[in-house]
Amino acid sequence: MLLRYLIDRRGSVVSRDELLPTVWEYQTEVSSRTVDVHVAWLRQKLEVNPQSPKYTQMVRGIGYTSKD
Repeated sequence: MLLRYLIDRRGSVVSRDELLPTVWEYQTEVSSRTVDVHVAWLRQKLEVNPQSPKYTQMVRGIGYTSKD
């Protein structure tokens, strides 16, 4: 669901506050590293070099975005 959500919003920055209730049905008041962990897992599977991601990028202080 996370990958599909990011792909559907390709080029837009999606915040953790948006992802938590939408993808995992968490309350937005909950502070969680769930998003970061799942993005890291996606990078391990999708990226040639997960340490320098090309497809899933973090926008510091805002959230995540996916690229073509």
